[in-house]
Amino acid sequence: MDTTTNTLPSIILVPGHWLGAWAWDAVASELRSRGHAVTALTLPGLDPDDAERSSRTLADQAEALREAVGAATADGSAVVLVAHSGAGAPVSLFLDQHPTAVSRIVYVDSGPSGDGSAFDADFPADQEESELPPFDQLAASLDGVSEADLRRFREWAVPQPGPVMRQAVQLTNDARRNVPSTIIACSFPSEVVMQMASSGDEMMAEVATLRDLELVDLPTGHWPMWSRPVDLAAAISTAAVR
Repeated sequence: MDTTTNTLPSIILVPGHWLGAWAWDAVASELRSRGHAVTALTLPGLDPDDAERSSRTLADQAEALREAVGAATADGSAVVLVAHSGAGAPVSLFLDQHPTAVSRIVYVDSGPSGDGSAFDADFPADQEESELPPFDQLAASLDGVSEADLRRFREWAVPQPGPVMRQAVQLTNDARRNVPSTIIACSFPSEVVMQMASSGDEMMAEVATLRDLELVDLPTGHWPMWSRPVDLAAAISTAAVR
């Protein structure tokens, strides 16, 4: 975990599947240059040095978020939580448990999870982890990502823990929907996000329940922290001080 401090709202960056804090290096640097305190987080199960990482759960990840937010708010600072991609699931669980802990949630090409949803409910129970697949088999867009970043992605990627892949998110607290939210739409435009939400699409249905939502378009692929890091940092910074 890499942390600095400041008087502006603190920002906690949470990467998606297969990624650690390193994925945010360029964005974190840009945010710090704008005066923000930044914590880039590696969730439980994504630390390659953790001998038990394949058994880590969504509950473990939500607890890590609680600890990170608690540390960031210790001096009274407001905190903005940024969730990329699959980080939307543990962040949703955290918000269900602590809906007043952060001043805003920013979803980067992501969104909140609905009660009972799972990333892959059919992920085999006897499979311990999910490796990063070949790039030509990734459903998500790699638009704008350089060959150097793709090599780093492949070299540094850590398999997702099996429990995180298959576990359903259990949510009971309606107050989670009150948290001011920003969706930074990258792979497809915000208009499509809202069409998916209104049609009940499983991936975005919960978006329709958010009571304080802003939409920001940042056209690029699914990994804007590499393809458009400066623009992504600007969008996060703007949302953080809104």
